[in-house]
Amino acid sequence: MAEGGLKDDEYWRDKLSPEEYRVCREKGTEPPFSGALYQHSETGTYHCRCCGEALFDSTSKYDAGCGWPSFSEASEKGRIVETLDTSHGMRRTEITCARCNSHLGHVFTDGPAPTGLRYCVNSVSLSFERDGDKE
Repeated sequence: MAEGGLKDDEYWRDKLSPEEYRVCREKGTEPPFSGALYQHSETGTYHCRCCGEALFDSTSKYDAGCGWPSFSEASEKGRIVETLDTSHGMRRTEITCARCNSHLGHVFTDGPAPTGLRYCVNSVSLSFERDGDKE
């Protein structure tokens, strides 16, 4: 186990598929229009693939046409951490899970009202729970 209660690389390699590990732990990106949750439209909650933290509600999901699931807001303040990302010659804001530091994607300021935000998230970084499935 790593310092601060965070799990180490070996733990995540055992828990995640190679693609999940590449995206969630190595800050990768899945190809656009390829993710299982891109056009997903059921009612429920999107959770962090790694730790299960509830991150987005289906009511904030919308089709941004960008190729990744997009949300206008997080389900609760403090569940997502925003960090400046200057990789690939760009200036973007990376989003990670506050609980386990899993890479989710990026947030942009070109989203719909009232937030004006577009949380652009890799499908592989998320799991989904339909309303009514939790006891």
